[in-house]
Amino acid sequence: MLSSSDFASASWELVIQVDHPNEEEQKDITLRVSGDLHIGGVMLKLVDQINIAQDWSDFALWWEQKHCWLLKTHWTLDKCGVQADAKLLFTPQHKMLRLRLPNVKTVRLRVSFSAVVFRAVSDICRALISPGLYSRTMTPTYDPINGTPASSTMTWFSDSPLTEQNCSILAFSQPPQSPEALADMYQPRSLVDKAKLNAGWLDSSRSLMEQGIQEDEQLLLRFKYYTFFDLNPKYDAVRINQLYEQARWAILLEEIDCTEEEMLIFAALQYHISKLSLSTEIQDFTNESEVDEVEAALSNLEVTLEGGKADNTLEDITDIPKLADNLRLFRPKKLILKAFKQYWFVFKDTSIAYFKNKELEQGEPVEKLNLRGCEVVPDVNVAGRKFGIKLLIPVADGMNEVYLRCDHESQYAQWMAACILASKGKTMADSSYQPEVLNILSFLRMKNRNSASQVASGLENMDMNPECFVSPRCAKKHKSKQLAARILEAHQNVAQMPLVEAKLQFIQAWQSLPEFGLTYYLVRFKGSKKDDILGVSYNRLIRIDAATGIPITTWRFTNMKQWNVNWEIRQVAIEFDQNVSIAFTCLSADCKVVHEYIGGYIFLSTRSKDQNETLDEDLFHKLTGGQE
Repeated sequence: MLSSSDFASASWELVIQVDHPNEEEQKDITLRVSGDLHIGGVMLKLVDQINIAQDWSDFALWWEQKHCWLLKTHWTLDKCGVQADAKLLFTPQHKMLRLRLPNVKTVRLRVSFSAVVFRAVSDICRALISPGLYSRTMTPTYDPINGTPASSTMTWFSDSPLTEQNCSILAFSQPPQSPEALADMYQPRSLVDKAKLNAGWLDSSRSLMEQGIQEDEQLLLRFKYYTFFDLNPKYDAVRINQLYEQARWAILLEEIDCTEEEMLIFAALQYHISKLSLSTEIQDFTNESEVDEVEAALSNLEVTLEGGKADNTLEDITDIPKLADNLRLFRPKKLILKAFKQYWFVFKDTSIAYFKNKELEQGEPVEKLNLRGCEVVPDVNVAGRKFGIKLLIPVADGMNEVYLRCDHESQYAQWMAACILASKGKTMADSSYQPEVLNILSFLRMKNRNSASQVASGLENMDMNPECFVSPRCAKKHKSKQLAARILEAHQNVAQMPLVEAKLQFIQAWQSLPEFGLTYYLVRFKGSKKDDILGVSYNRLIRIDAATGIPITTWRFTNMKQWNVNWEIRQVAIEFDQNVSIAFTCLSADCKVVHEYIGGYIFLSTRSKDQNETLDEDLFHKLTGGQE
């Protein structure tokens, strides 16, 4: 029976389920409410009726039908649209989640299921780093409920507490997987397969619960964008190691292509890092200096802001250097053998001009190549003394392919660095030119082979399974002893590196690969009758032929005027300079995923289960090693 006052106030009954952590089953609570009651008032009445003394501050209302949180506690039920048929759940906002890290280890920690993924991942990364042994200057995070440090709420998958003793699993590399385990992991075989891997990225602007993530579900945590700023060996032990691990698995599982020579360099670095990680004489992180950390941080910031040196500012502005030398050139043509012809080349600003000889430099060049927006691909074989540069230069109807051949390492490093900067619209006056040259030379030196006597003596004492350090396809090409010998050859060039330097060298070598930083999607361009692959990097878009893998056109973000998304037809449209415009729909992932890449967000976690519309269950099992 209802009284007249109830009718006058237009009240009605609202049933709310309570997700109580101490009870196995959810129980329903019925409240008498009115449309002008605010959400905070509903929760107060609910807690009063539950009548259990505990901290309810982390609880909030979840609306099942609308798939949304009711977090604006000052809004009324009428404003939220809540009526008597609404199914509300009173549940904690923070729940346990399993995260598979780049080093293939799984951790369990409490994560906000109500904050947008962007914020949740930021909190996750801060929690993973702040309990670390080598981040004393970072601000620790605390549990909002009981005020204890965040590390106390984090456990390994084995449910043992995450303490300083086992926190080293984040900062140090794990032992290599067996060849059998490596062979069982999912390996993409084509660009289309690689495009499927990017279907599971979560929407950064929505919460975990809004995207169907349930408590204790497993997600993959990965670096999504490939511009890594301020990697400081003193403070970034965890970040450097996780970057190294992600790079290592990308190489081993052939998510990024590299030559056999480069694969052996990566294998040698992995072997060296593995040895140091198992050694008790790791000095890189344990022997911390007594220098005041604030002063050290300020000094490092000063050097960073000055571009690494203090006396080059005026030179960068007033003097734009140039390169001039004899190189060989080849343009691929049908039914013509590959023959290089020597010319006199002059590199200035972002263009290359070449002449028949040095004496004709002041006249008209044979051709002038503008490298802004081009693709620069190394074509190198150090053992065979081959130092080539492949240029894919955008033109109206596609890409012009040009090969340059240098005579030695030093010449190659200078011209390759100049081409890389020019492709980004930078000149050799930029402060990054000399570091780029040094990085290229360093990578080339690692490829130099050592004497047979050193290798023979090293093989007798080598304590490794060589198949653990290369991709399964590479391992099948060589006998185990032969592969070990070649890894040892490469290892002699890195054997003296300390641990952190070896990891940074691995990351830099990964960054120097032609496909580094490219994320692939299967798309259909407007007006096209076939599907293409779209490669998205931090600075450009590349249209790639899905059948051949050959780049068709490149568009630089620096030339982008505007972009927008038609959410009704899920189409991305972009306008560039010189009246160039493109439009496409994404076939392998949700349009929002591509939108986030182009829009320029930062790192996110990747969804990998129960998202059947984008990432199927079989692929999830392959990616996570079959673990539930």
